[in-house]
Amino acid sequence: MTAPDAGRGIWDGEETRTFTGLPHDSFRILHVSTGNVCRSPITERLTRHALADRLGDPLWGGLVVESAGTWGHEGAPMEANAETVLAEFGADASGFTGRELLDEHVIMADLVLTATRDHRQQVISMGHSAGLRTFTLKEFTRLVKAIDTATLPPLEEGLVIRARALVRAAAALRGWLLAPTAEADEVFDPYGAPLPFFRSIGDEINEALDPVVTALTGVPART
Repeated sequence: MTAPDAGRGIWDGEETRTFTGLPHDSFRILHVSTGNVCRSPITERLTRHALADRLGDPLWGGLVVESAGTWGHEGAPMEANAETVLAEFGADASGFTGRELLDEHVIMADLVLTATRDHRQQVISMGHSAGLRTFTLKEFTRLVKAIDTATLPPLEEGLVIRARALVRAAAALRGWLLAPTAEADEVFDPYGAPLPFFRSIGDEINEALDPVVTALTGVPART
């Protein structure tokens, strides 16, 4: 078992993942925004925080959570207001550095969740058969809410198997369950905005993540 990477804070068990193979012991979630300094870092760290809250295990059953930006500021720190928002949720913002979205990130991801439809399209345009595993965050939330989690593999079969089944079920619903408005699947960019707007975006992201993490883990958030 490896220690968490100091820069990304990723726990991955044994690093057996290759660009051409998809081993059964890990499931990688990739959050994508533009600069990878606001929305996707918030989403990445809130996802990790929610998983730890529900599972109480730093390995999260093989789930790996990362982020990158379509115009990512490689090596840049997270925006200060994003760090503040994460701190208010009790989530860890330490050790983060921005990344530019690369082919290898998409190849390795089992689920890509983007801030906007434009980001989703950019990921899909990179190829790598990404279409069926790439959604906007809010789109994925909307689809997950329509899935009867009793039809998913039980937790006894492992979180990775359950997560892959959840993605397949969401992809199957995509053409049948449409967004009520064009903006319903978007998380707007708070870059350069004051802290209250960052807080509203943080609340929006956290609300969208809750049913996703609950479906993945089978464990509701603690109240």
